[in-house]
Amino acid sequence: MVTNSSIEQSNGKQGGGAEETERAQERAREDSEFQPVIIKRSDEALRHPDDTIELAIEEGLEQLNRPFISLILSSIAAGLILGFTAMAVAVVTHILAPTPLNVLTRLATAIVYPLGFVICIVGGTQLFTEHTATSVYPVLDSRASIFKLLRLWVTVLGGNIAGAILSGLLLRSTDEVIQARNGYLDIGEHLVKYTASSLILSAVLAGWLMAQGAWLILAARSTSSQILCIYIVTFLIGLGGLHHSIAGSVEILTAYFISDTFSLAQVLRFIAWAVLGNLIGGTIFVALLNYGHIKQTQFK
Repeated sequence: MVTNSSIEQSNGKQGGGAEETERAQERAREDSEFQPVIIKRSDEALRHPDDTIELAIEEGLEQLNRPFISLILSSIAAGLILGFTAMAVAVVTHILAPTPLNVLTRLATAIVYPLGFVICIVGGTQLFTEHTATSVYPVLDSRASIFKLLRLWVTVLGGNIAGAILSGLLLRSTDEVIQARNGYLDIGEHLVKYTASSLILSAVLAGWLMAQGAWLILAARSTSSQILCIYIVTFLIGLGGLHHSIAGSVEILTAYFISDTFSLAQVLRFIAWAVLGNLIGGTIFVALLNYGHIKQTQFK
């Protein structure tokens, strides 16, 4: 786990050159005015953006340097856990299917959509859309190579999809108990009926929100605040019917396993476009913008 002291040490190393950030100067003033035993910047408030970007870089480095077996097992677990999101949405969709008010169904599914994400992210498992942004920061800061970044993305994505396949099989096998077959089919139709451009743009927005959620988690200090951040961004994804590559993979795979209505080509098409859109949304709209605007204001 990255501590405030490690962030300060990292900033101290960066501040050793000719140019020193304003935040580094502020820390130096604080260290000269306060006793070392006083805990600073550990309250319930948000972190300073400079602290958050350093924490994001350190978090990204930790993930980039994790052993392969650790990454793959953690990412498989994440794909499995998101099966609970697919299950919850399918159950609600099935129950409310006779209801003529579509807005009620959308609101109800948005309320339950974040549940699997909360378990997944707070539990520390590796989710592809969360790390599309976080793992980019060390590369932008010249502390890691693009090769390590691609290794992480491929490993986590592969593990997530493997977990999604297992989760889909489990949901199919337990549908006699869950009784959400029609819900899975309705969700599957929502995932495959759009054109490639609409699907990609929807996935861009979902990837943007997920990566922004990862940033907010780093900025927040308490677990309750982090859970709230996860819930807000995933609620918006559910409310907008946006396409998340991993949760959507569980949903479309479950529908594929349950019914002959969907083809393997449709499944692969959805996963490919959703992954591409999530990747664009996470890297460009969050990682590049956050890193760029914060680093540009650090130096005089």
